[in-house]
Amino acid sequence: MFNLSISELEKYIQDDLPYFDLTTSLQNCNDSHAQIEVYTREDIIVSCSEEAAKIAELLNCKVEFFVKSKTKLEKGSTILKFSGLYEDIHKAWRLTQILLEYSCKISTYSYEMNKKLKEKNPDCELLTTRKTFPFSKRFCIKAAICGGAMPHRLNLSETILFFDGHRILYKNSDEFYEDLKRIKRKIPEKKLNVESDNLEDCKNLMNIGVDVIQLDKIDFEELEKIIEYKNENYPFVKILVAGGINLTNIEKYASYKIDGVVTSSVYNCGMANISSKLEII
Repeated sequence: MFNLSISELEKYIQDDLPYFDLTTSLQNCNDSHAQIEVYTREDIIVSCSEEAAKIAELLNCKVEFFVKSKTKLEKGSTILKFSGLYEDIHKAWRLTQILLEYSCKISTYSYEMNKKLKEKNPDCELLTTRKTFPFSKRFCIKAAICGGAMPHRLNLSETILFFDGHRILYKNSDEFYEDLKRIKRKIPEKKLNVESDNLEDCKNLMNIGVDVIQLDKIDFEELEKIIEYKNENYPFVKILVAGGINLTNIEKYASYKIDGVVTSSVYNCGMANISSKLEII
């Protein structure tokens, strides 16, 4: 597990608080002190609570309690509690709550998908794409990991994955297959991943020595044929499925002997139902 850096949190704070809180500055709050308790209205998997607590501290509040990331929390439970000057509490209030609303939803959705997946296929992994919110990749990745998912591709520099858009460079499929042999020799310490959508292409890719075949929006009949051929001839090749997979259909895909489900749905699942209680102390 990792934590977002102080500089990342300061940038997040600056986006919402570039100067000062104009509203509270107009009140006669003087030296009034307040306390805020952020709690969940639904069962969740906590994530990025360390960052929420650090944001409160960076805004001069005292953190009294927080639940660690990856903790399963029941409806009504407190996630984070902090106190401080009334004006500082208002600075940190929405920054911390919104962070938790997004992150806990991602981790909870990931957890629920992973649970359904493992019940059907214990050997299959839940993998998240790199389609994270712009400017928030590390935040999204941490939240997904807290829910039990693993990043499919962290970035373009990390993994080799050929899509249809890469094949257009070649005159025909045979030329593409031949170049894959050359590429395979150049990357002895890395896996060669190629996307496909039909049995005949998969047969050729397995024969070349492709390590992982990713099947995008494949129909189940074709998927079954590919898996059967792979198991009989190339048992060490890994099969991933991708394209529109979410909480409503993951069990269907997991019922096949695949090695991983690739999804972006954990990043567009909404926000957790989280609220807070604010009081003067």
